[in-house]
Amino acid sequence: QVQLVESGGGLVQPGGSLRLSCAASGSTSSIYSMGWYRQAPGKQRELVAISTSGGSTKYADSVKGRFTISRDNAKNTVSLEMNSLKPEDTAVYYCNAFVVVLATDYWGQGTQVTVSS
Repeated sequence: QVQLVESGGGLVQPGGSLRLSCAASGSTSSIYSMGWYRQAPGKQRELVAISTSGGSTKYADSVKGRFTISRDNAKNTVSLEMNSLKPEDTAVYYCNAFVVVLATDYWGQGTQVTVSS
């Protein structure tokens, strides 16, 4: 089992910045990838950014150049630095950890990000 606790999020004006953080506990040695997904009202949950244990990263096209994911394997944490935020970035952001040997996704409780003037 893996437990994920998120922090960060909140209300920011367009063009502003926010940082999300997520700390994993439990069977952290089994985690293959950690990342962030988001879900806006009325829409499906979508990938924002992900980082594998090998150091590879992947970003949604909509956030490339604006968001940066960073992972600390020693501390079992993953962060998402979000810059140049747009109203369309408004969503609940979820931390995700994937354990490949179990083929199981683990999720944080979600944190609200609202971009509005």
